[in-house]
Amino acid sequence: MPLIEAYTGHPLIDVGLATLTAYAHKRHPRELTQHDLQSAADYMARNYVVNPLRSFLTVAFPNSGFTNPAFFNSPDKQQRYAKNVLYAYTVAESTGDRDPFLDVPATAQSYDIKGELPPGRAYRQHVPLVTGEGCINFYPYGDPGLPLHGVTLLAIHALPLGCAKVAGRLLAVHSDHPELLLYFAKIFLTANLKNIQTAQTAGAKKLPETSPHRARTLLIDHLMDAMREQRRWGMLQEPPPTLTAYHFTNSGRGADLSIYPLPLEVAGFLAAVQSPGYAEAWAALVRRGWQITHTKRGKKAPPPTYNRLYEDLFQLPEQAATFIRRYFLRRPGGRLWDEKDPTQTYDTLRDAALISWHLTQLFLRKVMLMDELRIQHIQALGDDLANYIVAQNDRRFFRHFYMARRYDEVRAALIKASQAQIRRGQPPLITLERFLAVFEQTGGIPATDWRLGRDLVLIRMLERLFEQGWLQAHTEELSAAEELTEEEEEETM
Repeated sequence: MPLIEAYTGHPLIDVGLATLTAYAHKRHPRELTQHDLQSAADYMARNYVVNPLRSFLTVAFPNSGFTNPAFFNSPDKQQRYAKNVLYAYTVAESTGDRDPFLDVPATAQSYDIKGELPPGRAYRQHVPLVTGEGCINFYPYGDPGLPLHGVTLLAIHALPLGCAKVAGRLLAVHSDHPELLLYFAKIFLTANLKNIQTAQTAGAKKLPETSPHRARTLLIDHLMDAMREQRRWGMLQEPPPTLTAYHFTNSGRGADLSIYPLPLEVAGFLAAVQSPGYAEAWAALVRRGWQITHTKRGKKAPPPTYNRLYEDLFQLPEQAATFIRRYFLRRPGGRLWDEKDPTQTYDTLRDAALISWHLTQLFLRKVMLMDELRIQHIQALGDDLANYIVAQNDRRFFRHFYMARRYDEVRAALIKASQAQIRRGQPPLITLERFLAVFEQTGGIPATDWRLGRDLVLIRMLERLFEQGWLQAHTEELSAAEELTEEEEEETM
């Protein structure tokens, strides 16, 4: 019978189990053996009592036998503490309590060196983000402490090795997809083992940051790598996996936790953009999403700390309309993060080569779950408007539709152009059915943002005008018109 049957569903425990699995070069916790657990415990026992981990582990286990300065001059005490918490899984005796994670009896081992704590009970110094000794809140019958089996406690102590160090905190990545969960734990474990060895060789007291990137940027960057690897081996799953990052500290100065959930719709979209039909267009947007870095004379440019495109993925699907306007239509950003924000350089006409209706369609289907009939109406209207502009060289209509500040200006531009077509003996540019489908309602439900319809039609129209060369021939003239930022457009509503 395996020591561990399955993942528990608790993010911190599962990341710890995945870390033990990665350390043993196994594929699932059920494959772990006593020898695997001992090997991991031996590594932690040697390295958690010396720098750089001794100083860094205050973010996970403050006032524990590993990080309490009172233990630093007593190696024997630290070793006894390590034996009590890291090798508790070897103790056969159990208490009457059950471990809530593994659903097995808690180990009859006091998790301190004096034997003063109740056997099998763990507190804040053992488990990040729980309460300390003597605090009865959130425990059944006011009985403080979390009953744990030794395997669970070992997994928790392996947790920091399977996390990224970002801004001095731990970044744990959890997924319901076992392979993806293991992938992140393995990536971070490999980086940490290398950084630990490098720091010890150099006599450094601090563990280096895993990456210069912010937490969410780091998460998406590695997720894209994981999905490319899965696609290469034909392992992409349907439905797409859940993915949640936990950026936390358990420091005695103040515990804190930020949670970054990536919606299923977004994960599905990111998996789809890896396919050959979308990868090139998506990669071009990603390249333009990195923070702007400036090179000083004779010095190497510092690495970017964030990718604005990656960061904004976590605002979806709620901010889908803004995301489309900013990245697919290339409108310059109005709300800048800092002076290095790349969105301030976006320009719809200059970046016309980056506009892709094909990629936008994928976003509409995967993230916004837009009705297929509405997508077809938007595409058809964009095609008709582009053909009209090229045939009539109607730069006036282009400017009015492109620069419209209000909904009535969009309606007026379409009506005037349709009237001109009728006078030429041609069908109107837009019918009532199509106008309603694009701008007014979806499936009978009134639309709340007319700009979304306009922006989507523009994306298709601009792509077609670029393909036909009309846009390039008039770029200089059209660029003279003032282009609204996102913020300015919102102020005109």
